[in-house]
Amino acid sequence: MHAALRTLLLLTLALLPAAAQRYNGHGYFYYGVDAPSNGNLAQMMSTGIGGEAFVWKGLAAGVELGYLFPRTEPGIGVGLFGLSGAWHFVNRDNPRKFIPFVTAGYTLGFRQGVANLYHFGGGATYWFSRRAGLRTELRLYEYAGAYQQHFDTSVRFGIQIR
Repeated sequence: MHAALRTLLLLTLALLPAAAQRYNGHGYFYYGVDAPSNGNLAQMMSTGIGGEAFVWKGLAAGVELGYLFPRTEPGIGVGLFGLSGAWHFVNRDNPRKFIPFVTAGYTLGFRQGVANLYHFGGGATYWFSRRAGLRTELRLYEYAGAYQQHFDTSVRFGIQIR
């Protein structure tokens, strides 16, 4: 599993410069309700910003910065930095208002130490205008390393701008 995670990370890093030069992309802001391992949904919350750049057809490379925190004590949260790849089920010759996507990648959790995680999930964007849309996403985080264990489930809602 480590080799696959490293390959995905290197591919994402390699595609980011090409994406910035050749294709368009979008940015987003999200707010999420989260369930930690063996916890209830909305026990944790998350917020953050991110962006994706298209590199080929529906393939996109992305980066995001977020914050995951307990609902009752927002000051003791964890920072999240993520790199990901995504496939948006879009036909550029016939654009649609509703565009589903799948995503996977690497997330670095940090506070006083660090945790290596990988994430995967999917969602959809509903473009209510040419430049702005509503993004919804279900994302699962897993620890990477010797102990493969579930870390967090996030249901995200956000605004996406292109």
